[in-house]
Amino acid sequence: MKYNEFIDQKKTTIQNSGFDVAELNSNLFPFQAHCVKTALKKGRFALFEDCGLGKTFQQLEWAYRVSIHTNKPVLVLCPLAVAGQTIAEGDRFGIKVNRFAGNPTEAGIYITNYEQLDHIDSSFFSGVVLDESSILKNYTGKYKKMLIDMFADTPYKLACTATPSPNDLNELGNHAEFLNVMDSADMRMRWFVRDEGMNNYRLKGHAEKDFFSWVSSWAVMIQKPSDIGFCDDGYNLPKLNFIEHEVKSEKSDNGKLFNDVSVSATEFHGELRRTLNDRLSKVVELVNSSDGQVIVWIEQNREEKALRQLIPEAIFINGSEKPESKERKLLGFARGEFRILVTKPKIAQYGMNFQNCNNQIFASIDFSFEKLYQAIRRSYRFGQKKQVNINIITIDTMGNVMTAIERKEQSFEKMKANMSKEMNSTRHELKSEYDKREIKNANYHIINGDSVVEIDNIEDNSIDFSVFSPPFSTLFTYSDNIRDMGNCVDDAEFFEQNKYLLDKLYQKIKPGRLVAVHTKDIARYKNSSGYTGLYDFTGEYHRAMLDAGFKYHSKITIWTDPVLEMQRTKTQRLLYKQVTSDSSYTGVGLPEYVTIFRKWEGDESEWNPICNKTRDKFSLDTWQRWASPIWNTTQKDIEEIEKVLSEFHTQSWMDIRRTDVITNWRHAKGKRDEKHICPLQLSVVRRCVQMWSNPGEVVFSPFAGIGSEGYEALKLGRKFKGIELKPEYYDFIAKNLNAAIQETLQPTLF
Repeated sequence: MKYNEFIDQKKTTIQNSGFDVAELNSNLFPFQAHCVKTALKKGRFALFEDCGLGKTFQQLEWAYRVSIHTNKPVLVLCPLAVAGQTIAEGDRFGIKVNRFAGNPTEAGIYITNYEQLDHIDSSFFSGVVLDESSILKNYTGKYKKMLIDMFADTPYKLACTATPSPNDLNELGNHAEFLNVMDSADMRMRWFVRDEGMNNYRLKGHAEKDFFSWVSSWAVMIQKPSDIGFCDDGYNLPKLNFIEHEVKSEKSDNGKLFNDVSVSATEFHGELRRTLNDRLSKVVELVNSSDGQVIVWIEQNREEKALRQLIPEAIFINGSEKPESKERKLLGFARGEFRILVTKPKIAQYGMNFQNCNNQIFASIDFSFEKLYQAIRRSYRFGQKKQVNINIITIDTMGNVMTAIERKEQSFEKMKANMSKEMNSTRHELKSEYDKREIKNANYHIINGDSVVEIDNIEDNSIDFSVFSPPFSTLFTYSDNIRDMGNCVDDAEFFEQNKYLLDKLYQKIKPGRLVAVHTKDIARYKNSSGYTGLYDFTGEYHRAMLDAGFKYHSKITIWTDPVLEMQRTKTQRLLYKQVTSDSSYTGVGLPEYVTIFRKWEGDESEWNPICNKTRDKFSLDTWQRWASPIWNTTQKDIEEIEKVLSEFHTQSWMDIRRTDVITNWRHAKGKRDEKHICPLQLSVVRRCVQMWSNPGEVVFSPFAGIGSEGYEALKLGRKFKGIELKPEYYDFIAKNLNAAIQETLQPTLF
């Protein structure tokens, strides 16, 4: 494959695998018909629509059309007790929905709950609908794995849920994997970065638009019809009233004058027990003063037991009941057959439509915003005609619980709006073009462009020495250009692109001369890769160099401080508490490496030797220290070696300061750039250039960054050639190279 063909292939596109339909059910609103047509054409699609926008009707129409098109059954999977509502919804619009009672052979729509997955043979169905597809959220969950594996070969898939949390990449990634779009781990590697000090991921800065553009190619996200260009008439929700009722707790025996307003998660249930009677008395008061139907949400079984005595007319649903009993009661409440429903959010927070009820009472709440949000949306959804009253009973000792909920709500609403805006705005893709720039003079030649392309401007067998730190596969994204090797789907794609460069680099290096490659192994984490461990990036790059024709010369290990790494990353393998709990997860710090390779080609006797060291400036003692396979950074080593080498105008091999970098590198970063590994330390470059090149020779870097390699090469009397793709970095290269020339206070080299 030619390189430009490879770049075109890198662009992530979703191929349509469905079919077009001329007409749909006339009862669909225009925005609903648009969503259904899009989903049918895509074949595998997700409807991320806010509560009450008619996802049930849309998914049934989609299933009906797929069944007609394929003349095979289509399966709808839903939460417990939702099947009855779905069947009734189908009856309203003339779509027959059958209860699943064994694998069918006739075309039609069949529905069952997720608990029946073990009894289903997916090969009978041409299509599957996941109602409340947020069941896919748990990365290692039982149902997530079953659903992805069971329906891997099903040609038509539709996932339906309310707006997923924008910062929950597990939910989005698992949806993409279920729909055969992309593996969830690959999604993380391409668009997300692991925050230091946290075991979670967030979107890379300049990857945001590209990521949401990609999601919009296999999903639609709407909070209201106008998000996708349709009229909002009939979809403006009434007022939502939050009413907090604080219960005073008895003074706790904690040695404090006042009750502590901050309770931990472990103390939470104890506080609920201590305030049980006061809280439930308030529940009864609110129930008796409410008009119409009321939902009472509880957290503990003891709350249910007490309320059975206090509100005997209420209908209770608990987890120990048979599914048929739960469904009968939930549907009965939806039909208005009784006034008061008491249950836990985990039983009824998903899928149920309770627009008939505009009063909810939370006898207690925990730290889960999602649980609260989903419970509220049972009543507060499109179709609700009255103001909805949300009564929350809190305790004076649990002020931090409400604070946490409110903070999560504000963050959720903000990100949800941003996510919807990005997905429904003009489609954005990573650019693939660049404006080439270059500067060529007697001291250096630098080019702003794709190194794979621009390296062709360098003569074959003209580079005396090359030193560089390559992109570490998909770990960091440096720019918004698809040519950036950091913008790869996975490690395989990175090394495929990298091969184009290394094959050309081999041609440019003089026979017998060397290349120094700076690398580091990469940590892998369970929530992104499915396991916790390390990726041998150094070894993979080593093999790539050998494949390009280079021969292995030597390797230096650069010591790094594990304490600093632990403080920066909070990685599990370096935490002391992990040693005492389960040391099978305990590891060591991650060193860096410089691996040296030689272009072993031609007549060895004709190779130009590197002869720039004399005994008076490079003593045996100095050489013995430079020959160490480990370069250290401890202050003691630095002090001792600086004494020995005080007359030799360089630092020791053992002294590699992580902060020994060009000081203005941070200013080269764009506003949306990601943090990435500290630039290659100047002392590393300095020693490599001194050891493996002669004054006046050419040093080359295909990933020039802001010019670290060139800066040291010029200071040491060499010439420099470098290529850098990112314009912001390139803008600093000439400044830093000119500064190096000024520091040497010497005339041009040739």
